[in-house]
Amino acid sequence: MKKILCIGEVLWDKLPSGPKPGGAPMNVALHLKNIGLDVKIASRVGNDEQGRKLMDFLHKSGLSTDLIQVDEKLPTSEVLVNIDNKDQASYTICEPVAWDAIEFTSELKKAADEADAIVYGTLASRNPITRDTVYQCIDRVQFKIIDVNLRPPYDIQEVVEPLIAKAGFVKLNDDEMRCLGQWNNLAGQDEELLMSWMERQFGINLICMTKGQEGSVLLNNGAFLIHKGYKVKTVDSVGAGDAFLAGFLSSYLQDEDAKKALDFASATGAYVATKEGANPEYHLDEIKSLLV
Repeated sequence: MKKILCIGEVLWDKLPSGPKPGGAPMNVALHLKNIGLDVKIASRVGNDEQGRKLMDFLHKSGLSTDLIQVDEKLPTSEVLVNIDNKDQASYTICEPVAWDAIEFTSELKKAADEADAIVYGTLASRNPITRDTVYQCIDRVQFKIIDVNLRPPYDIQEVVEPLIAKAGFVKLNDDEMRCLGQWNNLAGQDEELLMSWMERQFGINLICMTKGQEGSVLLNNGAFLIHKGYKVKTVDSVGAGDAFLAGFLSSYLQDEDAKKALDFASATGAYVATKEGANPEYHLDEIKSLLV
């Protein structure tokens, strides 16, 4: 079984209903673990009550905490989540927090050297310390997956685009794709034209763009695959994109074809959107029940 390393932020999402564990890399790792893959999460929490609660949550979930560092000065991250009347989430992210200072330790180097694939985002690289650690890790892993998560004011072109250029697979949403287009004087371009431009610009032959309830588009070696998504009653969109990515990777890394991987990703993301928070408990059969 292939080994996957996820690196980046772990935090508490402060939802209207109360705090829930979150952070895109952790969410992806938890879903991959739930689906049955060999996955580790690397991050950093504070030496505080919130950090201990997060570690307890990870222990109970079955994810190893061996690569979760503890910071003696910086606090565990908390993110204020606002859900609008269309069930879409926006985020207020404080700084500095513990995951801004992830160190490249000997344990992390060993995990990167042993990994077949690495999942990283753009948010955790807002700080040069963690950014340097991310680069040192991804340079050691053959298959690199970037989950673009543009969170103002940390959506900085000079930080984001070099991270994209390192990847072999990019996952982003339609708003993020339009933002990339605006950065490169391509505002107003058709989404598929933007994906083709991205393929040429960064030399990446696997790009997936999610479009919320409108489904997703995959560009795979120059060919487009379109999935209309699964119609479900959305509770909130927190973590649905992370679940989508985990669903795709769980199939793709086990040598399923791209169409099957996209279908399973769509079902996984849709199912999580029917639940509150990024990491609801579920059984694989519940996802498979959505598949056509």
